[in-house]
Amino acid sequence: MRTDRAADAGGVSGAGGLAVVVGAGTDYPLNGLLTLPRDHSAPVPAVVMVHGSGPSNMDEKVMKLTPFKDLAEGLARQGIASLRYDKRTFAHGRKMIRNKSLTVKEETIEDAILAVQMLKKDPRIDHSRIFLLGHSMGAMLAPRIDAEGADVKGLILMAGTPYRLEDIVLRQLKQAGRRKSILRPLIRLEYGMYRKRFQGLYEMSDEEAKKKKFAGNLTLYYFKEMGQKTAADYLLESRKPVLIMQGGKDFQVLAKKDYRGFRKMLAGRPDTGFKLYPDLNHLFVKGIFDDILKASKDYKVERHIPEEVVGDIAGFVNGESGK
Repeated sequence: MRTDRAADAGGVSGAGGLAVVVGAGTDYPLNGLLTLPRDHSAPVPAVVMVHGSGPSNMDEKVMKLTPFKDLAEGLARQGIASLRYDKRTFAHGRKMIRNKSLTVKEETIEDAILAVQMLKKDPRIDHSRIFLLGHSMGAMLAPRIDAEGADVKGLILMAGTPYRLEDIVLRQLKQAGRRKSILRPLIRLEYGMYRKRFQGLYEMSDEEAKKKKFAGNLTLYYFKEMGQKTAADYLLESRKPVLIMQGGKDFQVLAKKDYRGFRKMLAGRPDTGFKLYPDLNHLFVKGIFDDILKASKDYKVERHIPEEVVGDIAGFVNGESGK
């Protein structure tokens, strides 16, 4: 690992961490930061952060909000290391757009496994206590990442869902179409178009799905490949410790549907914890608006993830019950 930014400041190594490259020597090297606690004289537990949907930098920056940076610095104060890195579609967008059969495997899964493998070779890290922290779509993928090669100690799912991605896309469009807006007719038209497009998705052959466009360079194969096995399916096959976290003011993933769905599906399972934060939004800061059409206004106001959230993650990593 590179350590060219190793000055110590405020309990965190460097101005946010030690510069590293995930996937060095591959076709898709990704700049990252390994954030270590001040005291790492003995190996420390660590968390690998997995982004939500779309291109995203290592801080998972959305306008004025930087959830991964907040979490990394907060966890370091709790004695826990973390590794965050630029998403492949952020760092190599032009190259990725040439892939006409893109799936989450190339977009997210391969790099998350490489990040975990990097930590497993680092003597500063307790290799028996490496966790995956997935946010939003990253939470949907974390159980699969673990099953396909990461093999971590446990999973932290923030604003995830047990349902398929296309179900969430349609639900968000339906929510937006109910709001009073000059865009409502267009949103409702878009909802009808995509609903029709997704019909019969799992009866299509892979080749047929690859020929049908969704948006941009994404095809229906992206959804078909991911949707054949959901986060819930992977979790039901696993016995790894899991912490499921949800904001009550999240208008992108819903406490009444997604969080409740997880609770119902995983009820009574050992080592499975649940945390609901009534006042927090999709990015785990205090919510301002309760309207999916006002997401940009909500995310334009600078706020930071509260210590309660960081403390709950630290407690889970340290083996405390999250129930």
